[in-house]
Formats: sequence, C-alpha cells, structure tokens
Amino acid sequence: DEGSLEHIGFGTMNGTDGKPFKTREGGVLKLHDLIEMTRDKARERLKEADLGGGLDPEAFEDTAHKVAVAALKFADLQNFRGTSYVFDLDRFTSFEGKTGPYLLYQAVRVKSVLRKAADEGAQAGEIVVVEPAERELTLLLDAFDHALAEAYERKAPNFIADHAYKLAQAFSRFYAACPILIAEPPVKASRLALAAATLRQLELALDLLGIATPERM
Repeated sequence: DEGSLEHIGFGTMNGTDGKPFKTREGGVLKLHDLIEMTRDKARERLKEADLGGGLDPEAFEDTAHKVAVAALKFADLQNFRGTSYVFDLDRFTSFEGKTGPYLLYQAVRVKSVLRKAADEGAQAGEIVVVEPAERELTLLLDAFDHALAEAYERKAPNFIADHAYKLAQAFSRFYAACPILIAEPPVKASRLALAAATLRQLELALDLLGIATPERM
C-alpha cells in the first residue's frame, strides 16, 4: 500500500573465515577505508592489464575510482540480496569474469569503436540481423524489460546485474564474430547501430546499479 514500509533483508559481506568482514584489528571496516583499499587494487589492476597508460594523471585517478566502485557495487549487487558472500578483492577487481571492472571494460570498448566510426564519418543505420552473434545480441537487448520487471517485483537488483553481464558477454562474442569498422557500408551501419544500442542499455543497467563508466581505459 502507498506509504507503507517493508523490511528488506540483506546478507553479510564476510571474510574468508565465514564471519562478517572486519579490519585486521577486529573492528568494523569503514566504507571510506574499503573504497581506498579497493582503489589501490584498481590502480594495480589497470597497470597489470596495460590499461589507462595513455590517460593523464587526473583521468587515470578518475578511472581507477570508477573501477573500484564498480568492483565493490557489482560484487555486492550480483548476489540475491539475502545471500552472504566472501570478500575477495582479487576476484572483484579482475577484468575477467563476472565483475564490475569487466563490464566497464566492455562499455569502454564499445565507446572506442563508436569514436573511431565517428572519426571516419560512419553512421549507424537500420539494423539487419544476419549472423548468429547479431541475433544473440539482439535477443538479449530485448530481454532488458523483463530483467527490470523481475528486479522491481522481487526487490532484487541482481536481475539487472545478471542482464548486464550477459549483455557484455554477448557483445564480446558479437565483436569477435562480426567485424564492424571494416564491414561493407550497409553492414557497418547495422552493426554500429547494434553497438550503440548495446552501449546505451549497458550504461543504463550499470547506472541503475549506481555504477558509472569511464570514457577511456
């Protein structure tokens, strides 16, 4: 009913001992300290992956912060809200697997393709689905409304997180199987439109999870 309140239960973020995550001294970890710790790891991860090298220091720090926040938020929200999970900084900050940084990397990849296309004067056009990877991506784009409805009805953001991850995976397969910038003009226009639609939806899903994407990485 309008104006009524409903209690929503959440699991806990645990240490490797299975108990709620604490500092080394046994105290409660502050969010600021958690973010700083994750930002340090994000800087390390970016350098390991040879990402962000062309950014100026301020842009690199902004990207590292976004990677850190994405790592923390996605790690928390990809689980059903009642599920407890183990805090694993190495896994959360990886650019591979079901992680926030992986999703940011895929979004930045799409942005890079669209920038290059714009520099060439290429424009998106009518979408014509021919290849299996194009069909898979199109069907996933169409599944977004269902994911949103499930998240709303069940009060569970993990449905949006799951969709974002599947969408990023589908784009990665599409990107590998269906060349965009070297395709013939009508095909290029169609694939650019698919790429642009993917970026819009991926950024919207991430925004709903409280995650911002950088322009470059």
